[in-house]
Amino acid sequence: MSRLPHILLARSGICAIVLAAAAGPAAASDHVVTIEQMRFSPPTVKVHSGDTIVWVNKDLVAHTASAQASTFDSGSIAPGASWRYVASKPGSYAYQCLFHPTMHGTLIVEPKP
Repeated sequence: MSRLPHILLARSGICAIVLAAAAGPAAASDHVVTIEQMRFSPPTVKVHSGDTIVWVNKDLVAHTASAQASTFDSGSIAPGASWRYVASKPGSYAYQCLFHPTMHGTLIVEPKP
């Protein structure tokens, strides 16, 4: 058996270790909540501090994403528009659409890993 495949595998393993070490702490992520058919989907979103949540309104009417604890409030999100929020403080935040109070969601913010 040739030694070349073993050398390549060894070099690949070293590269993988170097790349993993260079990655460092987890980068912030984007999460999407779709507003469609008069509901938030997914209804519960779990994120880390520093992550961005984007609410995208695919309905034919305006909606809001308004935390019941006044932590965040999108204001009116027009049909076809979106709103971004960067989660900063860990906790669980119930929210709803102020125009349509039967629409509920929950944003869970965990500490950054």
